[in-house]
Amino acid sequence: MSGRAAVLAFDIGASNGRAMKAVYENGRLSYREVHRFENSPRETGGHFCWDFDALLAQVRTGLEKAGSFDSVAFDTWGVDFGLLGRDGKLLAPPVHYRDARTKDVLGPALKKMGAAELYARTGNQIMAINTLFQLLALKREQPELLRKAKTLLFMPDLFAYSLCGKAACERSIASTSQMLDPRTGRWRSDVLEAFGLPERILLSPVPSGTVTGALPGGAKVIAAAGHDTQCAVAAMPSRVPDAAFLSCGTWSLLGTELDAPVLTEESCAFGLSNELGANGKVDYLKNIIGLWLIQESRREWRRRGQEFSFADLERLAGEARPLRSFIDPNAPEFTPPGNIPGRVREFCRRTGQPVPQTVGEIMRCIYESLALTYRSALEQLQKATGRRFTVLHILGGGTKDRLLSQMSANSTGLPVVAGPVEATALGNFIIQLVALGALPDLASGRAAIARSEPLKRYAPADTDAWDNAYETYRKILTLRSEQ
Repeated sequence: MSGRAAVLAFDIGASNGRAMKAVYENGRLSYREVHRFENSPRETGGHFCWDFDALLAQVRTGLEKAGSFDSVAFDTWGVDFGLLGRDGKLLAPPVHYRDARTKDVLGPALKKMGAAELYARTGNQIMAINTLFQLLALKREQPELLRKAKTLLFMPDLFAYSLCGKAACERSIASTSQMLDPRTGRWRSDVLEAFGLPERILLSPVPSGTVTGALPGGAKVIAAAGHDTQCAVAAMPSRVPDAAFLSCGTWSLLGTELDAPVLTEESCAFGLSNELGANGKVDYLKNIIGLWLIQESRREWRRRGQEFSFADLERLAGEARPLRSFIDPNAPEFTPPGNIPGRVREFCRRTGQPVPQTVGEIMRCIYESLALTYRSALEQLQKATGRRFTVLHILGGGTKDRLLSQMSANSTGLPVVAGPVEATALGNFIIQLVALGALPDLASGRAAIARSEPLKRYAPADTDAWDNAYETYRKILTLRSEQ
């Protein structure tokens, strides 16, 4: 195909999902949102689950609103999955990674295979939310489901299958599972055997951009990069070889593109992950809790009758006294939903810091802690790769937050280029356009994005004060680890 092409991207995040339609014609890409819907997980059978039926109904509404298009693709966060029975139907609602079923799985699991060995084989940061550990929790609690299962589908692939009836496993989303070899892109049979998990339920992964089926009307179903992070990175407009990226949404993922995975013990100790990107590169990155802290704080204040927009919270944070108190955003108490402001206060109290009281002080603490955590992750990336980064690209919804972007520049000492805002959808678009033949490769798609999308630039400021704050932050994290 050449000339004009229309593509539809479904980007399903932690709080909402969107259908975005793009038209590529005469070298220009135009796009618009055609449908937005809530993603509200629900309690089912004692577990925190995706409301898959409701989401699928919203997807069908999005398809109707979109009109005509040549292809469609899905992206979501990583690790979560659904299990199909022999009749091709879901055996149970897909469980959400924030469910508590994996909270005590890691200890027993790592007795079967140590963390360093598991990391050397799979390249993923060892996290209880990873698919491997979710399956171990399922095996412990509901072994009959695992016995009945014929096929495991990661969430983007499950949506696609539900529309076209063709099952596939896209490689980028599979690489979040802790079960894939990042060097070969194939399942690690030895890992699955060690943990007593059935490889028979896993489909052979296919590259990003594979056409996997078709809708009744003829539009192609394409496995874009199913992991939303990889879609966002696909849209990174940089041509600088020593660029770092920060995909900033509910989660922050800070990393860089490499030609080969890094599987050293040092990399494991740093908690860095190797994921397979849409362009054949390895996205080497650190998972960091991101805007979740702000989103959930806002929800908590709303539950108390206090309504703040995100712009309000950014303004109040900007007005508060700087560099006073810090948290470890990755501390386990900040992962579950609930009273994040109260947990921020308690963290500061336990670590002997001034306890933030006002909304602005709490938000300032969260903002600055995120920026300092980005610096720490960047230093780990540099040590593990031997690279010195010259620019930090912030991608996704977090680019709308000017305060966080400026703080990221101040903390890291690097110039920040923020944008595009719609990086995930844009990456999804260009992967589809390459698959359709409308674009020759991802590099040309990135170039088109760089030409057309507005980018904001931030220069580092107040670096001495931030250097001092970073030393305090490191001491607090050491104190926290000793408690």
